Amino acid sequence: MNKNYIIRPEEQKDRREVEALIRESFWNVYRPGCYEHFVIHVLRDDPAFVKELDFVMELDGRLIGQNMFMRTVIEADDGRVIPVLTMGPICITPALKRQGYGKALLDCSLEKAAGLGFGAVLFEGNIGFYGKSGFDYAGKFGIRYHDLPEDADASFFLCRELIPGYLDGVTGVFRTPQGYYVNDADVEEFDKGFPPKEKQKLPGQIF
Repeated sequence: MNKNYIIRPEEQKDRREVEALIRESFWNVYRPGCYEHFVIHVLRDDPAFVKELDFVMELDGRLIGQNMFMRTVIEADDGRVIPVLTMGPICITPALKRQGYGKALLDCSLEKAAGLGFGAVLFEGNIGFYGKSGFDYAGKFGIRYHDLPEDADASFFLCRELIPGYLDGVTGVFRTPQGYYVNDADVEEFDKGFPPKEKQKLPGQIF
């Protein structure tokens, strides 16, 4: 991994390039095509968006990665509402994946979130990667994923405390911010503004 990278806040001028980067990174990964580039386009104007935790990663003057966070809550079983963060989309340009850049970006952005006083991050991801940065299964913290049947596989749902003990004594349901739920027709219309790419149904896709 080339250590001459920088991680900095996303600027207005970066936005279209970031959306194109996300599109390249997620295209045909989880579904034919992708919608993550439209999601970040929408989330930047969402009240839950944390502008101070919207980052890009640069290497030799070009954008190679990004990460961002949203405020959300755990609806605790005892009636409390526990403020937490969720994260993503997070990505590294496909040509530089599995070289350490993603972990460097993740660890830096989590450190920044902790520095701002946020208590925990919950989101959907692969424990094989995110476990290396301190995430564990959210079920171990007593947190359930909304609308998921009790007997369903929840191994995708991860959690990391940023303040040790922040979730002690908390059990409840995590709520994904509404901004992540986008309309397929809106995604299709937005995608017309980018160079054409072929949608493919591939093994391993989950949608």
